[in-house]
Amino acid sequence: MSPTTNAEAPTMLQVIRHGEGGHVVELALDRPEAMNAISTAFAEEIAAVTAELAADPSVRAVVVTSTHSKAFCVGADLKERNSFTDADLMRQRPITQGAYGGVLNLPVPAFAAVEGFALGGGLEIALSCDVIIAGEGALVGLPEVSVGVIPGGGGTQLLTRRIGWSRAAKAIFTAAKLPAPEAHELGIIDELVTPGSARDRALELATTVAGHSPIGVRNAKRAMRLGTDVDLQTGLQVEDACWRATAFSADRAEGVAAFAEKRTPNWPGEDGVQRNPAPGT
Repeated sequence: MSPTTNAEAPTMLQVIRHGEGGHVVELALDRPEAMNAISTAFAEEIAAVTAELAADPSVRAVVVTSTHSKAFCVGADLKERNSFTDADLMRQRPITQGAYGGVLNLPVPAFAAVEGFALGGGLEIALSCDVIIAGEGALVGLPEVSVGVIPGGGGTQLLTRRIGWSRAAKAIFTAAKLPAPEAHELGIIDELVTPGSARDRALELATTVAGHSPIGVRNAKRAMRLGTDVDLQTGLQVEDACWRATAFSADRAEGVAAFAEKRTPNWPGEDGVQRNPAPGT
């Protein structure tokens, strides 16, 4: 099925549905004249669209891409910020937090397809996704300290969680801009592909994910996110709650039936009727 573009998509963010049922959603950053620099208006659009996707039960995976061949996103719009007063910057802060948080809090798996520059807020958008696929020619980094700020879109937290304290410290404190192969070796990038193929690879992975139980995938992500920074026993309790939410769903019944009948599952997904768990199960 050919991808279809939402005719009402915001001017700086293309929303494209892929595959039968449109369960894979591509969010294409589309402010090419500024290499997708994140202005206040752009941040508002990202926050609004990701909120809509988070509330849409038909969405099973999201892929963040760019329409610019040489840039995923170069970060904050410093030309806009150059005219800001301190009060302006404070007013903008919750808006930009909403954009990064909107990507980070998607309840379905999110893939970043990075080609070209992914710097500052651009890398933070990618880090807010679950998996980063990058072309070999990409250049990534969090150079904020070189312009008098710090990574404020989750970078200090997400990069440290991805690659550990010392590696993240070196990257952030030196404002390093890392070629994709080096970033892949450090663990910033999850998969390295030939230049120009990151989008195709990310869509391929997202399509695979979209073929699995929607309830199962959402609950697996929820368990992983909520259990990451707690002690093991608490994490296992989180996992158990997510297991119960999945095991007594219509998806589980359909998955078992499809396996037994040797056919492709027809997932009820979030619209399926939940069955009450048996006491003590």
